[in-house]
Amino acid sequence: MPGYSEGLELPIRWRQVLLRLLDIRNLPDFILLSAVILVQVTGAVLLLWGPRRLRLLRMRRTVTICTIVSTLILMLGFMLRFARVNRLFPPWWADWGRGLIFVWAFLSIFLVAAILISRCWLRVQSDYSPARRVFLYTTQAALLCTPAIITGYGVFIQRVDLSLREQDLMFPGLPKDLDGLRLVQLTDIHLSPFLSEKMLARAVDMANETRAHLALVTGDLISTARDPLDTCLRQLSRLRAEAGIFGCLGNHEIYANVEDYVEQQGARLGHRYLRLRSESLKFGQATLNVAGVDYQPSRKPYLVGAERMVAPDAFNVLLSHNPDVFPVAARQGYSLTIAGHTHGGQVRAEILRQDLNIGRFFTPYVDGLYRRGGSAVFVSRGIGTIALPARLGAPPEVNLLRLCRAR
Repeated sequence: MPGYSEGLELPIRWRQVLLRLLDIRNLPDFILLSAVILVQVTGAVLLLWGPRRLRLLRMRRTVTICTIVSTLILMLGFMLRFARVNRLFPPWWADWGRGLIFVWAFLSIFLVAAILISRCWLRVQSDYSPARRVFLYTTQAALLCTPAIITGYGVFIQRVDLSLREQDLMFPGLPKDLDGLRLVQLTDIHLSPFLSEKMLARAVDMANETRAHLALVTGDLISTARDPLDTCLRQLSRLRAEAGIFGCLGNHEIYANVEDYVEQQGARLGHRYLRLRSESLKFGQATLNVAGVDYQPSRKPYLVGAERMVAPDAFNVLLSHNPDVFPVAARQGYSLTIAGHTHGGQVRAEILRQDLNIGRFFTPYVDGLYRRGGSAVFVSRGIGTIALPARLGAPPEVNLLRLCRAR
């Protein structure tokens, strides 16, 4: 019965799309989408219950239409996460379209907060002299403009404010021949429409200026399968280090299904990606054992088999894209874990001495150096961005790590 099967085809396809949307991996994004829509509806209600001029029928219609359009735009941004929707747009438009939608979602939350604060503040003022009224409305306008100014700073200034960050890593009992050893780290490059080849080239030049003994690349070279992976690998092949270039793979190499390609093409270009493998490097009479693993999913046990790579008579370093493996790495015998993945939170703020950023929902190791017994983990903020083409409070960085013998 051809007609019957043809009639079922569309519902089956929609059922597949619905099941994909309900996938548990999409639940955080779905919750976030719902929260932003709720915030925007709250903002619309505040406007409709605002000054008398906003209660006119024309203004009510404008606010209602804008809210509906904004909701549809947010839903499009959510749908652009899926390859079937994303590939309908050119790569640049798809990435920046989704990014700007996320920027609008981020901005709208603070706009609604600013409206609520300004409305409450104006209501508690009792002095309505002309001079006072001008001051209050000027302050209210400044408050409403602040979220846009801060967001613009994150998109156009801090996102590309690349710098070199130096960190001394102190270890008691470090072999004398490793004292002062310099490791340069590049991570979370995300070469994509959000990060230009020119900026990556600047990062490579910055790394080469350190004259490091060892160059390390700790994952997320690109964001999606449509990003210029070969360009990224070619730029990374310009890295110069006495003992070579080593790396590990991040979650975005897995999402793009390019793990084997990065390993093979990287080897041709002179950088070795360690996938549950280790390399022993001699510096004088001391041995530095560098091990690497692919991105470790949180739903599986961490570092299975990595304990076999620990060398008993060496200083053991683990390259892991995600830093939350650190407690396991320390138990297995790794003195130092070098990671990225968190982007330093990417958007962060300190309020009442609390570091607020989304990275803390996933790992306690977000940015910088952490210790556990005699072991340490260093987490880099990385170079690129993901989802939101902005950085606030977490500027991009290249890292120079120095091994130091504790006196």
